[in-house]
Amino acid sequence: MVTLRRLRRNPLCRRSDLVRAWAGLCLLSAALAATPAAMVLVGDAAHRHYARAARHQAATRHQTTAVLLEDARDHPEPGSAEPRKTRYPAEVRFTDPLGRTRTATADVQPALAKGSAVRVWAGTDGTIRDPPMSPREVHSRAMGSAVIAALGVHAAAAAAYGATCLVIRRRNLAAWDTAWARTAPRWTTSP
Repeated sequence: MVTLRRLRRNPLCRRSDLVRAWAGLCLLSAALAATPAAMVLVGDAAHRHYARAARHQAATRHQTTAVLLEDARDHPEPGSAEPRKTRYPAEVRFTDPLGRTRTATADVQPALAKGSAVRVWAGTDGTIRDPPMSPREVHSRAMGSAVIAALGVHAAAAAAYGATCLVIRRRNLAAWDTAWARTAPRWTTSP
């Protein structure tokens, strides 16, 4: 609203005030116009990137059965719903894709006894990995990237407006200094 008020004719309005108002209006319009394009471009690029990463993960990881070498930690609140989601690190033994027996630390459900079988994802190098990204995770990460792109466009517009205002303010201060340098001798000299 303040920006639009500055665009009206006013005898006290300086040229720099009009420049500042028009710069704000133009940058706002540019940011609003560029936001959808930035979201689509960045979201599409991110989706392709994460889909490619998910395909690579699916090709280089496989699910296998592992055996616990120790008892898994018990959850501190046994009656709550949280133990269904919580996982604790425990030593497991599994067979890698090349048929070698390996031991590693994997996140398992609480309170599992030693010797229990658990499903883990193993990489081609024989290490325990996270499962490959699901299509939902790919979509979620792409949408997050698109939102960050939109915020970036608006942050860039705000930074450009801030820089414009700073330049205008410095020019105004320099003009005031020059005007005061001409006026000050008449006010500060003794008769």
